[in-house]
Amino acid sequence: MGYEMITLRELVGTILVEEGKKNPDIFVLDSDLAKSTTTNKFQAEFPDRFLEFGIAEQNAMSIAAGIATEGKIPVYANFTIFISGTCWTQLRQLCYANLNVKLIATHPGMDGCYDGASHHSNEYLALVRTLPNLRVLSPSNPDELRQAVKLALAYQGPVYISCVRDSVPNLPAKEQVEMGKAVVMEDLGDDFAIIYEGAVTDLAMRSFEACKEKGMKGKLVNIFSIKPVDTDCIRKLAGRVKRLVTIENHTVLGGLGGLVAEIICDMPAHAPLKRVGVEDVFTESGPLKAVKEKYGLTVEHVLEKLEED
Repeated sequence: MGYEMITLRELVGTILVEEGKKNPDIFVLDSDLAKSTTTNKFQAEFPDRFLEFGIAEQNAMSIAAGIATEGKIPVYANFTIFISGTCWTQLRQLCYANLNVKLIATHPGMDGCYDGASHHSNEYLALVRTLPNLRVLSPSNPDELRQAVKLALAYQGPVYISCVRDSVPNLPAKEQVEMGKAVVMEDLGDDFAIIYEGAVTDLAMRSFEACKEKGMKGKLVNIFSIKPVDTDCIRKLAGRVKRLVTIENHTVLGGLGGLVAEIICDMPAHAPLKRVGVEDVFTESGPLKAVKEKYGLTVEHVLEKLEED
C-alpha cells in the first residue's frame, strides 16, 4: 500500500526518555526485559529512576503501587502476558485503590510468536477492560503511542497502554487522539464498517483496500480508546451500515468484538456483527506472520466475514 512499517515497542524507551527529561517524578520499572521493551534507554539516561526487579513481576507491580502512594509516577513496562496475567491480583488491587500507575504492555496477543501459548496473551483485553478505574489505550502508529503516553502521564489514575510488537504502518496520526474517542480513518459509504484495535492496524488497512477493490464502500474505524470506549460512535455505525466486522489480535471471546457486541446488544435494530480473531483455542509457536495467518488474521478471512449471511 505504499507505506513503511515500524514496530511501536522500539519507541517505548525513546518516548519515556523524552518525558523523563520533562518530569523528574517519572520512574520506570522492569522485570528483566528492558532490552525487549527498550526501557534500557531510560535506564542509560536516568539510572537512579530505573528499577530492575528480575523475574518477579508481582513484586514489581506492588512496588509500582507503593511508588504511586509516595506521589511519584511509576511506569511499569513488560510483556502483556505478565502485566495482565501474572500480575492480575496486584493489578486489580492497584485499580481498586485507583493508584496513579502507568502500564506499558508490549507483545499483545500472538506477538510473542516463537514463545508460544505460554507467552501469547490472547485474553488480555477480556481481563483489563473489566477493571474499574483502569483506562485502556491501544495506539496504532508512532504519533498515537506518543500521545497515549502523554495522556497517561497527565491522567490521575491507572492507565494501561497496549504496545504492539509486530509492525504497524509508519503513518502520522489522522487526528489528535483522546480518551473515549474513536477515529474514523476512512468513510466511503455504508456497506460495512471495519472496527479494529492497534495491534492489527496493517491488516485492517489492507482489508479495507481489498474491499474497495471489490467495489464495496465502507468505513474504517480505529478504536484507540478501549476504555473508556466511544459508545456513541459504535452505536451510530451499528445503526447505519449494513455489516460490522471487528478485527483483533486477541481471542474473539471478551475482546474488541465482545466489547462492540455489549454496546449494540440493546439496540432495537443493528447491523450484524462478525468477529475476526483467535477462536477458543491456545495458539502455538512459530513465525509471527505464519501464526497469525493460521489463526485467522488474514485479509481473506476478513472478506469472508464481510460476505457471510
